[in-house]
Amino acid sequence: MILLWGLPADGPLAAVAKRLRQLGVPAFLLDQRLIARTAVSVTAAPSPSGVISIDGVDVLALEDVTAAYIRPHDSRRIIERTAPGDPHAAARAAQADMAMLTWADISPALVLNRPEAMTSNDSKPYQAAFIARHGLRVPDTLITTDVGALREFRDRHGELIYKSVSSTRSIVARLGDEHSGRLDSLRWCPTQFQQHVAGTDFRVHVVADDIFATEISSEADDYRYASRTGHGADLRPALLPVEVADRCRRLALALGLPLAGIDLRRTPEGEWYCFEVNPSPGFTYYQQHTGMPIDLAVARHLAGDAARARSRLRLVAAGGGVGGLDRRQQRR
Repeated sequence: MILLWGLPADGPLAAVAKRLRQLGVPAFLLDQRLIARTAVSVTAAPSPSGVISIDGVDVLALEDVTAAYIRPHDSRRIIERTAPGDPHAAARAAQADMAMLTWADISPALVLNRPEAMTSNDSKPYQAAFIARHGLRVPDTLITTDVGALREFRDRHGELIYKSVSSTRSIVARLGDEHSGRLDSLRWCPTQFQQHVAGTDFRVHVVADDIFATEISSEADDYRYASRTGHGADLRPALLPVEVADRCRRLALALGLPLAGIDLRRTPEGEWYCFEVNPSPGFTYYQQHTGMPIDLAVARHLAGDAARARSRLRLVAAGGGVGGLDRRQQRR
């Protein structure tokens, strides 16, 4: 049994659920909209086991789960909509969430991705150091509350960008002259600055051994929010140099992430930089623009059909490139 945990309308979760149905693989969706009515019990020893109950009725024995794809949202926000008048809903939801996260870390089942492995993204500086140790270049980075240190860093690198230090999503932006009046506020909040790296963005999705690379062309500093600044973004399947694709695989493996979204940039001189690794990537945005069947690769991996998935989905391009889809797949 494949366990899916999250909201039915969540893009990646819904896409994988649909693929599993097409493959005829049984799956159970733990719908977070029912979190206030859900109870989870987990036993760690002598072997991990447990049960999920909804409205007091047992619906799934956790020892029957062979693989899980988890994309839980913030239950506190969910119960505000689904159980607004229940004073005990928040406590029940927190207990269910904690039990599920515990199970996901200790279960012998394949889990995409284990909560413990996903914590590397909670600290961008930690993850950047990890990336650098595994063979991919990262931008020079400064985290500071000292305006003087920032000015020295800017003198050394010229253009800088700033972004969140944590896993909280933020819009990447350049540090411009218009920010000079706000720099004194640095003393109250450690902020991460990086050298601006010019070039072309790539999002690389790793699914076990499979690589799906997307090239993004945009004038925006953060292509995810290009429309907010009056820009557009053009996404298309891409080919990666073999050594870059191999480094992405090795990096995801080292982080313990069978599923990962890796953000790269190729400079005009042909150098490759890695900005971060997303442990719960919203891959459907890229899939919709490129046609690459990332959801099918995830579903096959969950179903334990990894060998067949590799034979059908991995691109070995003429000329040694790796990534995206081959020409026959693109024509379909």
